[in-house]
Amino acid sequence: MGYSTSRVISAKRLRDELSKVVEMVRKGQRFTVLYRSRPAFQILPVDADGLEIGPLENDSLYQAEAVGSSTDGLTSVDHDRVLYGPSTGAPR
Repeated sequence: MGYSTSRVISAKRLRDELSKVVEMVRKGQRFTVLYRSRPAFQILPVDADGLEIGPLENDSLYQAEAVGSSTDGLTSVDHDRVLYGPSTGAPR
């Protein structure tokens, strides 16, 4: 496939040119997205570096039954911390 290096793009430009960026990613281009002048995340083709995403139906979390409303008094941010750990960047 196409490119090996990552191009840097701002979050604003990503919003403004999303369809163009999607096409470039489909052709192999990778992007590092800046948010507030700092690297925030990368966009890369699904097949990059052997990354393979199976059908959503095979994901165990997707298959889990709905848990309904929380009665423990915790917020969704608190629940995210339990599921994903304290480094999710969510404010406490």
